[in-house]
Amino acid sequence: MFEHPSLAARPVYLDHNATTPVDPRVAAAMHTALTGDFGNPSSAHAYGEAPRLLLARAREQVAALVGAHSREMVLTASGTEADALAIRGAVLARAGSMFGRPHVVTQVTEHPAVLAACAYLHRWHDVAVSYLDVDRRGRLDPGHVRAALTPSTVLVTVMHANNETGTLQPIADIAEVCRSRGVLLHTDAAQSVGKLPVDVDDLGVDLLTLVGHKMYAPKGVGALYVRDGVRLEPLLGGGGQERGLRAGTESVGLAVALGAAADLSGRALATGEAARLAALRDQLHTELAYRLPGRVHLHGHPTHRLPNTLNIRVDGVSGPDLLAAAPDVAASTGPACHNQDHRPSSGLLALGLSRQLAAGAVRLSVGRWTTPQAIGTASAALAQAAALGPGPEALPPRSVAVPPGPSLPGQDGDWTDIPRVRAAARRRAS
Repeated sequence: MFEHPSLAARPVYLDHNATTPVDPRVAAAMHTALTGDFGNPSSAHAYGEAPRLLLARAREQVAALVGAHSREMVLTASGTEADALAIRGAVLARAGSMFGRPHVVTQVTEHPAVLAACAYLHRWHDVAVSYLDVDRRGRLDPGHVRAALTPSTVLVTVMHANNETGTLQPIADIAEVCRSRGVLLHTDAAQSVGKLPVDVDDLGVDLLTLVGHKMYAPKGVGALYVRDGVRLEPLLGGGGQERGLRAGTESVGLAVALGAAADLSGRALATGEAARLAALRDQLHTELAYRLPGRVHLHGHPTHRLPNTLNIRVDGVSGPDLLAAAPDVAASTGPACHNQDHRPSSGLLALGLSRQLAAGAVRLSVGRWTTPQAIGTASAALAQAAALGPGPEALPPRSVAVPPGPSLPGQDGDWTDIPRVRAAARRRAS
């Protein structure tokens, strides 16, 4: 397996929950769309035909990844926009036909985009919002959702996978509760789509957010699944693009990139990618626990979690200090949107951790180009940074079997001109 050109001769990248490198195959598909078919997909003449077909194909690919129909996918510029369209759009679409004050249910460890959308509704539209607690492993009890519902509840919004700990929520069980009361359910699945199989019918959701840069597409593109029959008030008015739910001329290049990324993710999952990621995650945990005996503690659920995510603390060292002392590892102490803020994560505090313990958290997330050798390098560097443990010597043989990584094109050197362009840019900078 070839190393990704963006990762060569650089620190071991273990921050895939923050963002992923663009897959060269995705970049190639996007480049073709940008340079070959520039027309407006809404144009009736010949220049609009090819972009329109590309847009339709991309929508089909994204829909297929989550088991939806293409007409149910709304393309957006980000996961944040998709969350806002789902939450604000669903509530405002129903609010005008209701008596009394609309009500939304969410939980305390949600992504800031969800919490911001709920806060907006409360501030500007007097919507009541209930914030439910999670247990010490980060899971929400569906029974607590049932108890929180009122006759005025319009929407429940609960993330599929936590962006810090990787803990998976019992979305299908929550969906049953919502259906029994006629309440819409939205889930932010930005972290789970592409890392494990996700099907909207299996989950039972009405609205689902996904985002490109978490699954090897560029930043600036996401999508919202909207189940047939669900009404939304659009955030942006104007043209009739995206079935009237998202005005603005579509970026065909970004849509093609998202579609290509979705297709590649589906293929990878079908050939065991989730198991490969889980094996690497567990290898990292095993090696760190061996090198730092008794000092490594897991945050989040030990089994109901993303296959790629390991959130731990190491006794005796804070998360920021640990990573600062391990420059050969690129990881984070929490969400990228808050990573310059070294205060303990509110999401970890919600698990019942003290501020001191939460300040020790480090999030390590593996991805498509992570190898067992990289895991060994990273575990040695982190152990040395913690200034304790056996050090970087080889470990005894482990029983963890890591399946081979994804088969990628380019073994004959066909990686486009990305490395050459980057090398030239570095020369100019120096």
